[in-house]
Amino acid sequence: MSSPTGPASGLPVRMPRPRQSGRHRRPEPVAAPEGAPALVLAVPGTPSAAVRGLAEEVVSIARSELPGLEAAIGFLDGDGSEYPTLSAVLERAAALRVERYELARAAGREVAEPEGPAAVVVPLMAGPDSALTHRIRQAVADSGASAELTDVLGPHPLLAEALHVRLSEAGLARADRARLFTVATAADGIVLATVGGEEAVQAAGITGMLLAARLAVPVMAAALDQEGSVTAVAEQLRGSGSLQLALAPYLIGPELPEGLLEEAVKSAECPVAEPLGAYPAVGKLVLSQYTTALGIAPQPQGTPVR
Repeated sequence: MSSPTGPASGLPVRMPRPRQSGRHRRPEPVAAPEGAPALVLAVPGTPSAAVRGLAEEVVSIARSELPGLEAAIGFLDGDGSEYPTLSAVLERAAALRVERYELARAAGREVAEPEGPAAVVVPLMAGPDSALTHRIRQAVADSGASAELTDVLGPHPLLAEALHVRLSEAGLARADRARLFTVATAADGIVLATVGGEEAVQAAGITGMLLAARLAVPVMAAALDQEGSVTAVAEQLRGSGSLQLALAPYLIGPELPEGLLEEAVKSAECPVAEPLGAYPAVGKLVLSQYTTALGIAPQPQGTPVR
């Protein structure tokens, strides 16, 4: 098993392949600029070993996409020791930045004073949740650190892809529409479940349209934290002719209050897929929010180099 920083002891190390020559060679991967702010992943929900493992995997994906990335994890409901709070992580990021600057000056290097934010905070959330966002902003303010808070990860086509994969893993959708095989348990209607109220439902509906195009079945969003929302959407889908429903959580996982998903499954009377979790697209979207905030634009793979 590998760690977020590299392979575990005893495992083979993959060596980089020689760079292809010629004008159509692939460009070198973009690395994080020297002195760039830290990426701080803001993790909502109750901390646990499973939640920490998920967050570490997301950070590992981001690091693999941007070599040299400095990243840390802050828990919105951290305990200050095993699960560091978001405020404490931001304080540490700001202190480390000053410490590096002072060490460089002491070593005789000519370095400019740090400018801009010490950290870019990316919420580990698929959709908007005003209550959680307010708490994240408050944690940033309490830290006293200069930090920039990005938007949540969705809506985005990559999240529609992730939802499709989770449904197919549960046997509730075909993995590939182009293949001429059927799944006996494939759903003919999807309830896209989110949290965060009406704003979250509207945002999930955008990704839902992308998912509907992939599956060629109706998809409707519902709020797990609004009483009766999931039941009403399930009845609406059944009323329009969908008889075999499935529930797809439009959630990473940590932001999901305990028990809500189980209640929704009972009320909708349909099978459920797993939350998005540490699907590779989630790590890539976290990094995308970070690079967008800094104005870093990695060159697409395969772009001709003249």
